Amino acid sequence: MRIATMATGGIGGFLAVRLSKAGHEVATVARGDHLAAIRQNGLTLEGPSGVQTVQPWMATDNPAQVGPVDAVIFGVKGNSLEDAARACLPMLQDQTVVVPFLNGVEAADRLRLVLPERNVANGMAQISTTIAAPGVIRQTGAFNAFTFAETDTRPSKRIDALRAAIDDAGSSAPPTDDIERDVWMKFVLFSAISGVTAAARCTIGDVTGNPYLGGLFRTVVAETASLGRALGVALPPDAEQKIWADTQALPPGMRASTAIDLENGRPLEIDWISGAAVRLAKRAGLEVPANHTLYAVLLPHKNGRSVRPEPS
Repeated sequence: MRIATMATGGIGGFLAVRLSKAGHEVATVARGDHLAAIRQNGLTLEGPSGVQTVQPWMATDNPAQVGPVDAVIFGVKGNSLEDAARACLPMLQDQTVVVPFLNGVEAADRLRLVLPERNVANGMAQISTTIAAPGVIRQTGAFNAFTFAETDTRPSKRIDALRAAIDDAGSSAPPTDDIERDVWMKFVLFSAISGVTAAARCTIGDVTGNPYLGGLFRTVVAETASLGRALGVALPPDAEQKIWADTQALPPGMRASTAIDLENGRPLEIDWISGAAVRLAKRAGLEVPANHTLYAVLLPHKNGRSVRPEPS
């Protein structure tokens, strides 16, 4: 397959390495020092299975140079979705599938406001990765699964083809009978991981080992799950218990990308996580006070660390 990663951050970079190693033509869309490093040294993945380096089929900051592809792995930050989606247009043909792997539950709907509806799928990633250095992706923990489907979960040859490519590349792309449910299950988990580990500047180990943090975490999970059900999402009745059990099995040093971005003074995508829970709850006529509080606490840091003038 001919595949583009837009952009080549933690998720896109992980898949770019795996798919390139499996013989697929992968165009990595990146910019700045990251792009320069990929061009000069290749793209490197560091993880539990060792270190792998590939030379992608193409590395560029201009999607128009790539031309039409079979699939676009769309893994940008929520704040950059619209601009990145418009940049994808030259890579689309009738059957190109754009699979969003973003935090939150609104990515597919937002993409359909920019891209042709026929090109947009829906998806969620379960993996912990980051750009460790320009041209280097680091994976924490061995788990990596990518669940995606057409937005209505109908059978699809193009989805099957991309799923087979990811499976054959040594990762996991399990089938689903309800992509909306799966995306919401991750959102319920991530709304708690993101909000609590960022606001408390803590790790998953702190959450599971501290009854107060654990109680806050479980309250957020319960709020977000109730919101999903109110909006008609078929979340399982034991979703809250399953998510807490899964949380206790996560690496204790793990933090959400929101917490890492906060620590490094980068902009936060809280409008699409805690902020989305608040916004969607208002639409549903519900109260989500824990999500509301976490959003309020993080809101001053939304645009990243500002440079303050030195006192005279």
